[in-house]
Amino acid sequence: MRANLLSKMRFVVPAVALFFSAQILADVEQARLDAVAADLQARIDEGKLSGAVVMVAQDGEVLMHEAMGYQNVEDQVPMSTDTIFRIFSMTKPVTGTALMMLWDEGKFELDDPVEMHLPELAGMRVLVEENDDGSWNTEPADHPMTIRELMSHTGGLTYFPPLGSGSISDAYVESGIGEEATLAESIPNLANIPLLNQPGTKWVYSISVDVQGYLIERLSGQTLDSFFQERIFGPLGMVDTGFFVPPENHHRLSRTYMPSGERLIRTDSSPEALGGAFTEKPKFLAGGHGLVSTSTDYMKFATLHLRNGVMDDKQLLSQEALNLMHNNQLPENIEAISPVYPGNVFGLDFAIVDNSEVFQGTPTGTFWWWGIAGSWFWIDPQNKTVFIGMIQNNDLGLSFRTHAATRNAIYN
Repeated sequence: MRANLLSKMRFVVPAVALFFSAQILADVEQARLDAVAADLQARIDEGKLSGAVVMVAQDGEVLMHEAMGYQNVEDQVPMSTDTIFRIFSMTKPVTGTALMMLWDEGKFELDDPVEMHLPELAGMRVLVEENDDGSWNTEPADHPMTIRELMSHTGGLTYFPPLGSGSISDAYVESGIGEEATLAESIPNLANIPLLNQPGTKWVYSISVDVQGYLIERLSGQTLDSFFQERIFGPLGMVDTGFFVPPENHHRLSRTYMPSGERLIRTDSSPEALGGAFTEKPKFLAGGHGLVSTSTDYMKFATLHLRNGVMDDKQLLSQEALNLMHNNQLPENIEAISPVYPGNVFGLDFAIVDNSEVFQGTPTGTFWWWGIAGSWFWIDPQNKTVFIGMIQNNDLGLSFRTHAATRNAIYN
């Protein structure tokens, strides 16, 4: 390794408490926790959300772990603190953590060209324009995409639908990426599809973390699920996190809904449901969006980042690696990420608050992300606080408003 360095009654989860020192900070005010619960309950009562689980911890003390509403509206199955959720893009920081464990081992440098380790992606070209017949005019990349660019969404890749659109996004799907093929079978097909823009020139949310998953497999010699289990889930005791829910736990998997007027429409039962059913092991182990988890499990993962990569006095990830992940890695010519996330820059697989004032007062240096079914989290190192919110909602605007309201409740 490189040189490193609730119900609302408070309780300490033993597996989580192992990460912390004995010193406890002043609590987040109870009124702020009550405001979070009240906002979520109001959205449930209005028929906008089916249910929610929220968990807040400060320096190892769980201040709030509350389940509201239903995980199954049709059968009136209540939401529970051990309900399992599709966390989609909250998978990305897990994949980034796994890749940085290999960085700690000296398997790569951040400024290595991706093609140095994945030679099948050598010589990628860049889109100039699309012709009327659907063909592309392209030009050479002015430099090979680096792993730093890959991990900061500045490498020139885009996303497949619905997060991306256009001929390149469609080509990802047509080539089998993210479909019924393994990472090793599908990611090399990117070589035949141009980059959307020159590497290092724009922040574009992308399939880059799926490429990172393939890079982990290549560097480690393990499948992505095996690496996650051996290096992250096992050591942290994340017993309900994986790429699918085993049969014995299907009853704990929340359904997903879309609000329509005063009713909720179930959306996870369609064959076209984003990410599939999550009840069988997929062929494509999506490092960008493939995991299911619980609030308690994800709290363990987030706590590893808050507590300097240490679990049970064992350093799972170096402080140097964490510093890289938690600090801005954008090129100097890119001042910020999407206008959807005002006041934020990007590290390695985390967004980072750079302007507290325009992001509901969330402290500068807080790192965070969310998933397309609405789950969200943040890690606030200034206040040693972790917030985990779990919902299963397909109305993106509603999810954004919900996330903003909880930040406002905690910090204003």
